[in-house]
Amino acid sequence: MVSGVPEVPTGGLVGVLLLGGVPLGNPADASTRLRDALAGADVVAAEDTRRLRRLASDLGVEIGGRVTTFREDNEVKRTPGLVEDVRGGATVLLVTDGGMPSVSDPGYRAVAACLAEGLAVRCLPGPSAVLMALAVSGLPTDRFCFEGFAPRKDGERRAWFAGLAREPRTTVFFESPRRVRSLLEVAVAELGGDRLGAICRELTKTHEEVVRGPLSDLLAWASAREPLGEITVVLGPATASAPEPEDLAAEVLGLVAQGRRLKDAAREVGEARGVSTKSLYDAAVRLRD
Repeated sequence: MVSGVPEVPTGGLVGVLLLGGVPLGNPADASTRLRDALAGADVVAAEDTRRLRRLASDLGVEIGGRVTTFREDNEVKRTPGLVEDVRGGATVLLVTDGGMPSVSDPGYRAVAACLAEGLAVRCLPGPSAVLMALAVSGLPTDRFCFEGFAPRKDGERRAWFAGLAREPRTTVFFESPRRVRSLLEVAVAELGGDRLGAICRELTKTHEEVVRGPLSDLLAWASAREPLGEITVVLGPATASAPEPEDLAAEVLGLVAQGRRLKDAAREVGEARGVSTKSLYDAAVRLRD
């Protein structure tokens, strides 16, 4: 059993599925627990075995267990075998090319299958492009959502952005460098050029770059070059706009009908909705007359 991983009995045997957070590009970001797991796991399931062995070499670690592939195109086929390994008492380490398995990468099916069998699943935390991009974006971080990869087809993409038009949370998603420009063109058309965002490119790598600003500026940046590398996009939350006085005039008159003076009713509604008392008073007078 890998050092630092608690043993959980599974029908008399001890097996566990470990999800290993892998560096996004800089091997120095690897945790001690990941190094121990690479050396001590009975099975290492990797998205790309060549990248796995390159990482192990960079870390000076010798992989001690059996190595197998676990990719998007074979995870359905390979999952039952990994579950059998865990059931049989093996420590199975699951890693992807970078970041955390199961987050827009293979892994979810293996996790769900092990949990359905009552088997242990543990996580070795590590680098996350989602959280790193969010942290360096300069956009609000108190509430956010992750959307995986943006839709590829134009119609689906437009509908997707339209759904984000009033999103009050910061949104993080991935995009191919080949589609960044077209994505930003749609974003400006659907959300407006003033909406804030950030393009995070090649995080933790030699050519790391973060471009921040209104979507119109980001589009100009993408149009002036051909962005390369892995891209994480951060979209700022929608800015709440104050309603028009005419839309609130009926609410003001409703309070007047309950016995409030018109001026007091206009002040009460205005303070609650962020609209000036005078504009509400005038709108209520026009509606009443």
